[in-house]
Amino acid sequence: MTHLSRLFVALFVAGAVCGTAGAQDTLKKIKDTGTITIGHRDTSIPFSYYDDKQNVVGYAMDICMKIVDAVKTNLKLKKLDVKFNPVTSATRIPLMANGTIDLECGSTTNNLDRQKQVWFTITHFVTANRYVAKKSSNIKSLADLKGKTVVSTSGTTNIKWATEENAKRKLGMNIIAAKDHAEAFLTVDTGRAVAFFMDDILLYSLVATSKNPSAWAIGSEAYTVEPYGIMLRRDDAAFKKVVNGAVTRLYKSGEINKIYDKWFLKPIPPKGVNLNVPMSAQFKKVVAKPTDSGDPKDY
Repeated sequence: MTHLSRLFVALFVAGAVCGTAGAQDTLKKIKDTGTITIGHRDTSIPFSYYDDKQNVVGYAMDICMKIVDAVKTNLKLKKLDVKFNPVTSATRIPLMANGTIDLECGSTTNNLDRQKQVWFTITHFVTANRYVAKKSSNIKSLADLKGKTVVSTSGTTNIKWATEENAKRKLGMNIIAAKDHAEAFLTVDTGRAVAFFMDDILLYSLVATSKNPSAWAIGSEAYTVEPYGIMLRRDDAAFKKVVNGAVTRLYKSGEINKIYDKWFLKPIPPKGVNLNVPMSAQFKKVVAKPTDSGDPKDY
């Protein structure tokens, strides 16, 4: 390697390191701009979605707004503007990594693989991977899906699991990747696929808000544990401390119970449907002893 080449490499590495460090000082970025940008979903009911007035609402959004209040207090700001940036399952991690969004408030599974790219706050929900199918299709287990066309949402842990399981068990399933949960559900509703693999709480929400909820069946087999966390950039300990502090206070004060009841045990917009999903033993454990672990064994 020539002296010039070594100099180029040194400058490149230094620039990369400086760029990374700058991107990860989220508190400074927020203070300098007076703005925090929240990534949100459009159809992840009841976590993060548009209501009938095109406002972004949901359980995860309510938690995120408590975090915004904590950031504002921490930075001693009189005013903090909140920008909302829509994300999909496929775009949420890249948009976090490149600095477009500061928090991702939706239904994102915290796992060890994703922790190599992003960090997560304390878990705010625990769900499981299952499938939904029309009752008329008479699907009772994974074995019944052998050779059938199924769907999942692009960029999710569910489609990754389905692809790996399909190969491992030689099921011969044809797996369609949908851009979002609404499209995936419609794919089954219109007969282009027989089952949709997704987190069960999202499936319950889609069924409850569908035209004919009684026509659907959610599989009894739970394939993976999915702890949800709010995403933030990796290696930003100062920001994570503020964020996790806000969530911990929410849990310790009992305020989380009101937020949970509002979205899971009472009628929610836009159709006034009550999902009627009581807090699970797994999540109660998290509330009592907050954790941001991405290891399913901890739940």
